[in-house]
Amino acid sequence: MQLSRPADKYSPLYFLASVGAGGLSVTFFMYLMFWVNHPGRPVPIFEDITAALSTGGIAQQIAIVTALAGIAFFAAMNLQKLFWNISAYNRFKKTEAYETLRNSNAETTLLAYPLALAMSVNGLFIVGLVFVPGLWTVVEYLFPFAMAAFLAIGIFALTIIGDFLGRVLTKGGLFDVTAHNSFAQMLPAFALSMVAVGLAAPAAMSTNSLVVGVSLIGSTFFATVAIVYGAVALFTAFNSMLHYGTAKESSPTLMIMIPLMTILGIMFLRQDHGLHVTYEVHGTAAETMVFLARLVSVQVMFLLLGLVVLKREDYFSDFVFGSKTSPGSYALVCPGVALSVLLQFFVHKGLVAAGVLDKFSVAYWVVIALAIAFQFAMIALVLRLNRQHFAKSEAAAVPAE
Repeated sequence: MQLSRPADKYSPLYFLASVGAGGLSVTFFMYLMFWVNHPGRPVPIFEDITAALSTGGIAQQIAIVTALAGIAFFAAMNLQKLFWNISAYNRFKKTEAYETLRNSNAETTLLAYPLALAMSVNGLFIVGLVFVPGLWTVVEYLFPFAMAAFLAIGIFALTIIGDFLGRVLTKGGLFDVTAHNSFAQMLPAFALSMVAVGLAAPAAMSTNSLVVGVSLIGSTFFATVAIVYGAVALFTAFNSMLHYGTAKESSPTLMIMIPLMTILGIMFLRQDHGLHVTYEVHGTAAETMVFLARLVSVQVMFLLLGLVVLKREDYFSDFVFGSKTSPGSYALVCPGVALSVLLQFFVHKGLVAAGVLDKFSVAYWVVIALAIAFQFAMIALVLRLNRQHFAKSEAAAVPAE
């Protein structure tokens, strides 16, 4: 009997497998970001990490080794899933299923491609910082190339969005409002936000005012487009859900606002750092704390909304722990990863910086434990989904229609 697997019935949503793995590598980078001293730099680099390994206590050394292993493992998984998806997508483009997809609401699932590309570029930058000695000495030369890469990905995303909107806005009746009963149409905003946060990195790290200025303007453009597009998709989708209920297979998208808040939040923090260091625009730690608290509040709201719907629709028992499979299940990974990352920023850049919590106090570890719990729950989920979708068997689960 021929071996098969659910992933053989391809969907562009499988790019989310790459995105989720890349996000998990970022959760491990948070250990280094906030537990390794990096004086004079906004991020830790190879030299800071090796110094901490040789002089730090046993707890710090364990955390660093764990972080390095996690970054390496999930960065490799991120690239492996990216290359697999690109190959499968190129084959998919030659099928009738692709043409059908291009003429339906699901055309926006193609935005998972630039989303995954932007996530991988962000992830590779982290890998370079952590594992490449002396990278910081040439980092200024790398920023223009990084911004050019993100700009190219952003144009790729805008081209796909333009094709979709050009089709549905010029010919009436081509957009199925009854199938708009989820937040699946917010995927373009997700992709554009990932481009924006990548473009904002030089604003936080460069000392060249021109590079910082271009970074600020470029990231602002893509973030603004993402916010406007996301707002339109959010309100129109909610209207459709009130009329027709939430589409079961797309119900994980109800939590897409969670990664959006994390990505845009980090982008604004990067912009604020660049404005502060390069252009003498000063904010306070308390203002940052309240800003992050608002983002976390939005995340908790959409987490509760998503869990209510997923539970009522028995999504987990069917598509995560049951025999059914759906490539959209990978959309469950991003919210947990995003919560873990933003909680780390909220604690360190908000609560600790403003003096609400003492670093390494009992209360501090309570919140950090919650962030780590989300992280390891998502690790388990990724490994589970990879076995479901990519392991070959004689009786592979049949993907839901």
